[in-house]
Amino acid sequence: MSSSTFPAFVFSNDPENSHRSVQSVTHADIAQDGVLIEVEWSSVNFKDGLASTTSGKISRLKPMIPGIDIAGTVVDAAGSDFVVGQKVIAHGYDIGVARHGGYSQFARVPAEWIMALPDGLSTRDAMVVGTGGFTSALSVVALENWGLTPSAGPVLVTGATGGVGSMAVSMLAGRGYEVVASSGKASATDFLLGLGAARVIDRSELSADDARPLQTTTYAAAVDCVGGNTLANAIKRLNYGSAVAASGLTGGTSIPTSVMPFILRGVALLGIDSVQTPMDIRQNIWSRIATDLKPAGLESIGQSIGLNDLDRVLTAILAGEVSGRYVVSPTI
Repeated sequence: MSSSTFPAFVFSNDPENSHRSVQSVTHADIAQDGVLIEVEWSSVNFKDGLASTTSGKISRLKPMIPGIDIAGTVVDAAGSDFVVGQKVIAHGYDIGVARHGGYSQFARVPAEWIMALPDGLSTRDAMVVGTGGFTSALSVVALENWGLTPSAGPVLVTGATGGVGSMAVSMLAGRGYEVVASSGKASATDFLLGLGAARVIDRSELSADDARPLQTTTYAAAVDCVGGNTLANAIKRLNYGSAVAASGLTGGTSIPTSVMPFILRGVALLGIDSVQTPMDIRQNIWSRIATDLKPAGLESIGQSIGLNDLDRVLTAILAGEVSGRYVVSPTI
């Protein structure tokens, strides 16, 4: 079936001796139930950074193999409807949090958490999209289901250089929207314009404290990946009857605003969760990611790294120093 030992990136999850390193592990070290996948690619998300630090307080195994995203080939179908050699993807649920994840050459995942790789995507493409891009797609679909169309006006994307934000910029631009990207990285302007943003604004325009209950209407909708003051100020600037799809909390978990935008402008706050998305919705969203929501130039997006690079990149993503997507191969 496979070699007796294989490489994995292991987080000790020990407050007294916290460390992360690439180690040789065995199949006995990972879950014993579920479909066995030979991992071809994973990705780096902000949640992976949290899951690989004791201060993040979300890892529930000790030690822990992080990596909330998995794309690869079925090695052992374990009695499921999948077949050996089939390309599959898995993300969300407890992967990389309470069950060993994708930063390993092999992973075992419950069959009900796995779906076939959609036609039109390679395993690397799928991980360039990853949980970040899946969340972006959920956000775009939620806004369009609310009634958003390209003719409605500019759409704001906050935290636009991150995994969710960058994919949202690309997806929205590909569907004909005028995208305004908010970022705190002045050096990322060309990157965001290259993804399709019509213009880039500094995050300071949205991150300041502002006690006003309403601000000048500016945006037809927003994809918010930040939370806190940024989300509050975005809400205050939305046009009448518009909505914001919110999925982030790097800027804080509270929303310092009033009910005024909601009851005077009919604004809607749409919460986006990618972790427990039902499988039928998950499959539908991924089929759209492979077709009408597919970001342009996926093959050239994302930086490929190996397990030995993860300690550096995970530290950087928590410090807000990462732009775009990193994809991880356990064999590089």
